[in-house]
Amino acid sequence: MKTFTTATLLAGIFALSGCASTGNITPQYVPPSTYQNYNCQALGQEYTRVNRYVEATRNEQSTLSASGVGVGVSAGRWGISPNISFGLGKSNNTKARDAKLSRLYGERDAIVQSARIQRCSFANGIKIYGE
Repeated sequence: MKTFTTATLLAGIFALSGCASTGNITPQYVPPSTYQNYNCQALGQEYTRVNRYVEATRNEQSTLSASGVGVGVSAGRWGISPNISFGLGKSNNTKARDAKLSRLYGERDAIVQSARIQRCSFANGIKIYGE
Protein backbone atom coordinates (compact mmCIF):
# COMPACT_ATOMS: atom_id res chain seq x y z
CA MET A 1 0.00 0.00 0.00
CA LYS A 2 2.87 2.37 0.84
CA THR A 3 4.50 1.88 -2.56
CA PHE A 4 1.17 2.52 -4.28
CA THR A 5 0.76 5.80 -2.35
CA THR A 6 4.33 6.82 -3.14
CA ALA A 7 3.88 5.95 -6.81
CA THR A 8 0.64 7.92 -6.96
CA LEU A 9 2.30 10.89 -5.30
CA LEU A 10 5.24 10.80 -7.71
CA ALA A 11 2.92 10.53 -10.72
CA GLY A 12 1.02 13.59 -9.52
CA ILE A 13 4.22 15.52 -9.01
CA PHE A 14 5.48 14.73 -12.50
CA ALA A 15 2.12 15.76 -13.96
CA LEU A 16 2.30 19.09 -12.15
CA SER A 17 5.96 19.70 -12.91
CA GLY A 18 5.05 20.39 -16.52
CA CYS A 19 3.27 23.52 -15.27
CA ALA A 20 6.38 24.99 -13.67
CA SER A 21 6.50 28.09 -15.86
CA THR A 22 6.55 31.43 -14.08
CA GLY A 23 5.67 33.60 -17.07
CA ASN A 24 7.14 37.05 -16.49
CA ILE A 25 6.97 36.90 -12.67
CA THR A 26 10.31 36.56 -10.91
CA PRO A 27 10.26 34.27 -7.88
CA GLN A 28 11.11 35.71 -4.46
CA TYR A 29 14.16 34.15 -2.88
CA VAL A 30 13.28 31.55 -0.27
CA PRO A 31 16.29 29.76 1.22
CA PRO A 32 16.31 25.99 0.70
CA SER A 33 17.29 25.64 4.37
CA THR A 34 13.65 26.45 5.17
CA TYR A 35 12.86 22.87 4.17
CA GLN A 36 15.99 21.13 5.50
CA ASN A 37 14.05 19.24 8.21
CA TYR A 38 11.64 17.74 5.67
CA ASN A 39 12.17 14.20 4.38
CA CYS A 40 11.60 13.29 0.72
CA GLN A 41 7.97 12.31 1.23
CA ALA A 42 7.18 15.57 3.07
CA LEU A 43 8.98 17.57 0.38
CA GLY A 44 6.91 15.84 -2.31
CA GLN A 45 3.69 16.63 -0.48
CA GLU A 46 4.75 20.24 0.05
CA TYR A 47 5.65 20.58 -3.63
CA THR A 48 2.21 19.29 -4.61
CA ARG A 49 0.51 21.64 -2.13
CA VAL A 50 2.39 24.70 -3.39
CA ASN A 51 1.57 23.77 -7.01
CA ARG A 52 -2.14 23.64 -6.09
CA TYR A 53 -1.88 27.16 -4.64
CA VAL A 54 -0.06 28.35 -7.77
CA GLU A 55 -2.84 27.03 -10.01
CA ALA A 56 -5.56 28.52 -7.80
CA THR A 57 -3.81 31.90 -7.74
CA ARG A 58 -3.30 31.92 -11.51
CA ASN A 59 -7.04 31.32 -11.97
CA GLU A 60 -8.19 34.09 -9.61
CA GLN A 61 -10.49 36.59 -11.26
CA SER A 62 -10.03 40.30 -10.94
CA THR A 63 -12.63 41.92 -8.72
CA LEU A 64 -14.90 44.80 -9.60
CA SER A 65 -13.53 48.18 -8.72
CA ALA A 66 -15.33 51.48 -8.48
CA SER A 67 -13.48 54.15 -10.37
CA GLY A 68 -15.76 57.01 -9.43
CA VAL A 69 -19.16 58.58 -9.55
CA GLY A 70 -19.95 61.35 -11.99
CA VAL A 71 -22.72 63.89 -11.55
CA GLY A 72 -23.49 66.35 -14.28
CA VAL A 73 -26.04 67.92 -16.55
CA SER A 74 -26.63 66.74 -20.07
CA ALA A 75 -28.56 68.26 -22.89
CA GLY A 76 -30.26 66.04 -25.34
CA ARG A 77 -33.28 65.59 -27.47
CA TRP A 78 -35.59 65.87 -24.47
CA GLY A 79 -34.00 68.98 -23.04
CA ILE A 80 -31.65 69.46 -20.13
CA SER A 81 -31.55 66.70 -17.51
CA PRO A 82 -29.31 65.64 -14.63
CA ASN A 83 -26.90 62.81 -15.34
CA ILE A 84 -25.37 60.42 -12.83
CA SER A 85 -22.84 57.80 -13.88
CA PHE A 86 -21.01 55.13 -11.96
CA GLY A 87 -17.61 53.94 -13.10
CA LEU A 88 -17.48 50.21 -12.48
CA GLY A 89 -15.32 47.67 -14.19
CA LYS A 90 -12.85 44.91 -13.78
CA SER A 91 -9.72 45.83 -11.95
CA ASN A 92 -6.54 45.56 -13.96
CA ASN A 93 -4.54 45.76 -10.74
CA THR A 94 -2.89 42.38 -10.49
CA LYS A 95 -0.02 43.46 -8.23
CA ALA A 96 -1.31 41.52 -5.21
CA ARG A 97 -1.81 38.38 -7.29
CA ASP A 98 1.65 38.73 -8.85
CA ALA A 99 3.25 39.21 -5.42
CA LYS A 100 1.54 36.05 -4.16
CA LEU A 101 2.67 34.11 -7.23
CA SER A 102 6.22 35.40 -6.78
CA ARG A 103 6.29 34.10 -3.21
CA LEU A 104 4.81 30.74 -4.24
CA TYR A 105 7.31 30.35 -7.08
CA GLY A 106 10.13 31.06 -4.60
CA GLU A 107 8.78 28.44 -2.20
CA ARG A 108 8.48 25.90 -5.01
CA ASP A 109 12.08 26.52 -6.12
CA ALA A 110 13.33 26.20 -2.52
CA ILE A 111 11.50 22.88 -2.14
CA VAL A 112 13.10 21.54 -5.32
CA GLN A 113 16.55 22.74 -4.25
CA SER A 114 16.16 21.11 -0.84
CA ALA A 115 14.95 17.90 -2.50
CA ARG A 116 18.00 17.90 -4.75
CA ILE A 117 20.28 18.29 -1.74
CA GLN A 118 18.59 15.28 -0.12
CA ARG A 119 18.66 13.39 -3.45
CA CYS A 120 14.89 12.88 -3.57
CA SER A 121 13.83 11.08 -6.71
CA PHE A 122 10.82 13.33 -7.45
CA ALA A 123 13.11 16.34 -8.01
CA ASN A 124 14.80 14.73 -11.02
CA GLY A 125 13.88 16.64 -14.17
CA ILE A 126 12.08 19.51 -12.41
CA LYS A 127 13.52 22.83 -13.49
CA ILE A 128 13.68 25.87 -11.26
CA TYR A 129 13.80 29.54 -12.22
CA GLY A 130 16.86 30.35 -14.31
CA GLU A 131 17.55 26.83 -15.55
